Amino acid sequence: MAKILLRSGSLDDYQAVGENGQSVFDSALQIRETLRLRKQQALVDCLAIPQINDDGDRVDWYAPFPGSVRGWAAADSDTRERALKSLEKTIAGALTLSKRCMQSDKAAQVRFGALLAKALQFPGSNHVYLVDDRAVITFWGFVNLNEGVADDVLACLAIEEPEEPAILAEPEPAAPEPVTITLSEPDAPLLAPAPPTPVPSPVPAATPSVGEPLVYTPYPVNPAPAAAPQPAVTPAPQPAPAARKKSVPLWALPVAAVVVAAVAVPAVWVAMKPAPTAVAAVEPAPVAPVAIAPAPVKEVPALTASLPLHPAKFTPAVAPVVEAPPAPVVIEPPPKDALVMDADQVRNGSTKFLNGNWRVDVDFRDPVSGKVPALRYQVTNNKGQTTVTLRGKVTCKAEVFSGLHSDGTLMIKTRGAARCSDGARYNVPEIACKATENNAAQCTGQYDEKTVVPVTFKKVSA
Repeated sequence: MAKILLRSGSLDDYQAVGENGQSVFDSALQIRETLRLRKQQALVDCLAIPQINDDGDRVDWYAPFPGSVRGWAAADSDTRERALKSLEKTIAGALTLSKRCMQSDKAAQVRFGALLAKALQFPGSNHVYLVDDRAVITFWGFVNLNEGVADDVLACLAIEEPEEPAILAEPEPAAPEPVTITLSEPDAPLLAPAPPTPVPSPVPAATPSVGEPLVYTPYPVNPAPAAAPQPAVTPAPQPAPAARKKSVPLWALPVAAVVVAAVAVPAVWVAMKPAPTAVAAVEPAPVAPVAIAPAPVKEVPALTASLPLHPAKFTPAVAPVVEAPPAPVVIEPPPKDALVMDADQVRNGSTKFLNGNWRVDVDFRDPVSGKVPALRYQVTNNKGQTTVTLRGKVTCKAEVFSGLHSDGTLMIKTRGAARCSDGARYNVPEIACKATENNAAQCTGQYDEKTVVPVTFKKVSA
């Protein structure tokens, strides 16, 4: 049965991870075989099978078992959730195996454990595929350019729960405040018998004399013109009672009192209305004149026939201060045989300035020999080879490739660790260069996350 191709890609687009100068990708097939022998089939099935092309610059990744294939983003959330839980369990088992191997007394076991921990790294969720709803990782042992290893390798696969829309409750309309009605005499009945009120005689419109009661009326200060006095209402004479008294029922007494009050009250009110009081005209009191003292007059100096004259003085105009122009900035030319990043080429994305043979001085001592390694680079059109001389006659070689970032940074990297003549591996630094004011390259070499050293390029003959 033909293998299922999941993904293809260039090695130049990613950064290989490893341990002690040995990359995971160089030992990918050995890692899968070791896991199979250790009966870690679940972990073997989630790691795609790599196959590099003849030129060594591209790699194809194949599914380890047959089935229907779809991308991680194309699956529904339930399928991804089930696959992620299974993958989390598998990765946890792999990390446990890695720690156990690194605690072994055998160097091979320790090396395998270190590589297995880095093998679980991958660039992102678009490198994970679902084969029969089981997760398979491609480009494992790689990270994106200029990125370090991730602490949580499955963080990019986390399923984000959609936020529930906030429901704002409309405020309830405020209840009207209750209106409290207070009765002055709550215990008194609404209709009560009132004693008969005598009807007073009409009061003449005159100022009351001393001893007479005054009736207070809440009227404004300026009273309105009073209407003509109305005659008092005198109740009609009642017929003489009959000789024989009739018995009056008790319930008729309150009703009679109410009728009498209704007739008598308007008459009393009209009779008690006060007459308008005449307001006497008040003449203004005479005001004594106030003496105003005249303002003091200032003495004006007498005008003279001639004005005081002073000799004229000539004041020369002040010449404006002219600031001296700033001294021109002198940009020194780059040193001879230095790596010069031509501005036009950098603007056009070209790296022709890197073509040729270079000696690279690194401010770093080999931890084994204690000597500074000698590096040589031979680059043509972004591809080439580097040679490292260690401990006398031991030399290490690796393929290199270069490129420009969008910000103008020149990157020079190797495909894995350099292979040495004594069978060992050597970790070649990753070099980054930026152009200075005179376009000379200012470079640094990064061995690991904590070791970054200065690097200098010098042009040499072949």
